[in-house]
Amino acid sequence: MCRKTYAEGRTNAPSAAVCRKTYATDVPIRGCVSGYQWAASCGTLTHVEIWNGIPLRPLAGGYSGETFLVGDEAADQVVLRIYQRQPERAEVDAALLRLLDGVLPVPAVLETRPLVDDQPAVVVTSLLPGTRLDLVLASAAPKLRVVIGHQLGRVLARLSGIPMPGFGMFAGADLRLSTDGIPAGGLAEWAESHRDGGRLAAWQEHDWQRLRALVDGAETLLDGDCDGDAALNRRVLVHSDFNPKNILVDTESGDVTGILDWEFAHAGSPYADLGNLTRFERHPDFVEAVVSTFVEHAPVLVDEPLALSRAADLWALVELAGGVASNAVRELATTLLRAQARAGDLHAWPWETPRVDP
Repeated sequence: MCRKTYAEGRTNAPSAAVCRKTYATDVPIRGCVSGYQWAASCGTLTHVEIWNGIPLRPLAGGYSGETFLVGDEAADQVVLRIYQRQPERAEVDAALLRLLDGVLPVPAVLETRPLVDDQPAVVVTSLLPGTRLDLVLASAAPKLRVVIGHQLGRVLARLSGIPMPGFGMFAGADLRLSTDGIPAGGLAEWAESHRDGGRLAAWQEHDWQRLRALVDGAETLLDGDCDGDAALNRRVLVHSDFNPKNILVDTESGDVTGILDWEFAHAGSPYADLGNLTRFERHPDFVEAVVSTFVEHAPVLVDEPLALSRAADLWALVELAGGVASNAVRELATTLLRAQARAGDLHAWPWETPRVDP
């Protein structure tokens, strides 16, 4: 049967109540996802024991705590994603993976289960080969780094070649677009909405005003001077978390073998994913390889795509810096955003090394 226990506690978010649930079943029972046992704390799954009698292990790399490796034998292993926080996103992610099958190296969808009562939605996918890019770039030889950069430029070009009818978040299995919750005032309004949150709340007024000036300049860059400019106004499929932790590569050939975690994908700017990828990766040879190949293969881009990508990435940097939860990505994003604001330069870089690893 399904069993629940509740405990009081604190989270990193303002809410004081923590609901800790435990489910256990070894036969299919209505209202339970069959054959697995899990515990959730603070909306993030922290421990899973079995799935249909098979051990699970949390997959490293991200901060969701909702993705697990199922099985011990390599040939039989699959990936389980349990959508505890956003159950409605399960059908969107499954639809995106099916759409991109054969276009990009994405996992195959093996099984989906919707939210049933208080049981979370799940998506089971194939396990792709390869090594996480952040682990590879930490010690990659220059030649391999450049090869990988060229490969990623081709991936970005393919994404920018998948047109969308407008800007918005995906909703439902039919991938319809929704603008609910998206500020009509653009980047400036987005920044204002985060002024009193997270690390931005502690910023001195002079730093905040510098950020506002940076945001205004970025909006001018993103809007351009000409209505109807296809290089600026195209809307395409955006992964929106296109960072090295979500990319798998072959360490010998440099081929990209997997693009993972599509939970933030939306219809938006063709420059956004380039900004995400190069946010904390600034090796000149790597960035040049990515950008040059992106420009060569993408349908249509502006002359300076890297500048547009830095401007587009301000949406994410502001959200990260203005968020309440604490993790390494938010800390680094805040440091980067402050450096950009103080320098009045979207390309500012506050570290001595050409890459930082969150």
